[in-house]
Amino acid sequence: MDIKDESLLALQQEAWMLREKFFPASIQFDYPEATEVISITGTDCALNCAHCDGHYLKNMTPINKVGMTNKKYTSCLISGGCDKSGKVPIDGAWQQMAKLKTNRKMNLHVGLVSEAEAATLPQVCDVVSFDFVADNDTIKEVYGLEKTVEDYINCFRALRKYVKVLPHICIGLKGGEIAGEYKALEIMQEENPDGIVFIVFNPTKNTRYADRTPPPLEDVIKIMATARKMFPEKPIHLGCMRPKGQYRAQLDSWAIKTGVNKIVVPTSNAQKLATELGLTIQKGQECCVL
Repeated sequence: MDIKDESLLALQQEAWMLREKFFPASIQFDYPEATEVISITGTDCALNCAHCDGHYLKNMTPINKVGMTNKKYTSCLISGGCDKSGKVPIDGAWQQMAKLKTNRKMNLHVGLVSEAEAATLPQVCDVVSFDFVADNDTIKEVYGLEKTVEDYINCFRALRKYVKVLPHICIGLKGGEIAGEYKALEIMQEENPDGIVFIVFNPTKNTRYADRTPPPLEDVIKIMATARKMFPEKPIHLGCMRPKGQYRAQLDSWAIKTGVNKIVVPTSNAQKLATELGLTIQKGQECCVL
């Protein structure tokens, strides 16, 4: 895909120059075979969100079945469905998580927890992946929650007091619309996170958003390039949740040209481009936040 918008092309080139200035000429491609993806609620979720409706829980290992195969893993991504308050009920799996933590790195999705709950997390995790949403209408429409952006900010701040947190921003979460992504970046700029992880809305069968389309690539590129400009010295990752096919092939290549530091399971075109741009490729076997 060629960018015809000269202002966008200039922004992308500025983003690339900032990457060259503040980071070494290397990029990490993660293939998380060594990370076990676990759901503590099985396939159950009280929210049945518009973009997921429990679909992605089906591909996770229920926590009560962990260890029943011969798979070797050195880390865990622990998630699950949310309760009606937007929290993943991790307290019900505390003993199991503590056992897994003894010799593995742990990445948790916890949702909207209280500060008291956040204070207990260092016992069972190394990092929290926190889905950060900065648009009240999106929170209500996608999750069905009576929560506000302020609730997400307060939760993020509470978590950061006790554990490393990597905010995840889903571009196009509101059914492919851009709604709050730039506000999320502005808020995160004030909060000074350790880094940013982008994922991209992917229409999924049998969900309320099944008939929607991914956000326009130009919009995604602009958001990612803007993030590099706003966070010139922070690592930026492109996570595993994003559309497949030709969209993904173009997205991955442009992500590299906007200055990302990590991509999870990149396309072959992206790997080739990285080499052409003089980047040394490093490979990881775990979740991109670990």
